[in-house]
Amino acid sequence: MPRKPKKGYFVRGHFVAEGSELDQELKRELKGTDVSKTDLKRESAELQALGEALLKLRAGAFNELPITEKLREAIVEAKRITNFEGKRRQMQFIGKQMRLQEPETLDAIRTALAEQDRPSAEATLALHEAELWRDRLIVDDDALGGWIETHPATDAQQLRALVRQARKDLKAGPPGEAPRQGRAYREIFQIVRAQLAAHGGDDLAAEAAEQAREQDA
Repeated sequence: MPRKPKKGYFVRGHFVAEGSELDQELKRELKGTDVSKTDLKRESAELQALGEALLKLRAGAFNELPITEKLREAIVEAKRITNFEGKRRQMQFIGKQMRLQEPETLDAIRTALAEQDRPSAEATLALHEAELWRDRLIVDDDALGGWIETHPATDAQQLRALVRQARKDLKAGPPGEAPRQGRAYREIFQIVRAQLAAHGGDDLAAEAAEQAREQDA
């Protein structure tokens, strides 16, 4: 009887029998290739997101990045596009350009984006500080005097009048309900926030003002 042919396949002209050591070695290599593809897809998605984030980077920081001219032009063009499909295709192109950047350039992009996010955290802290001062000024006469002494640019007469009105508003609410917070309460916060922001720099003041407007809305 003729011998039954072995099952297998050819690789570069050589027959590889299924179950052989060579077959198992090739399958291990193939499995390693699959993992590598997964890693590449993950990296590609990360670079795509990084490229999209570049659209929100401040102009000054963006202009200083050592990116290629093609990527720079692609980012500028993407900001102009309003059509959904056109925007999607442009972002895909940006993703491809991101994969051509040097590792040092990608690190510079990440650093620039991280530095841009940092003022937001500082502005949030400034808003919380303003809220604490507002509450202290309303309930504590010593805090009011101390604030006016350490912040001489404050209109003391206006602030005292607002504090008196805020205290009246707090007592005017029906028993058992949350204290009333009227116009004076909000204006004290605006005054305190403006004074604190003035000491923290123009950028921080603008950031704090923007977050405050969002809260008021």
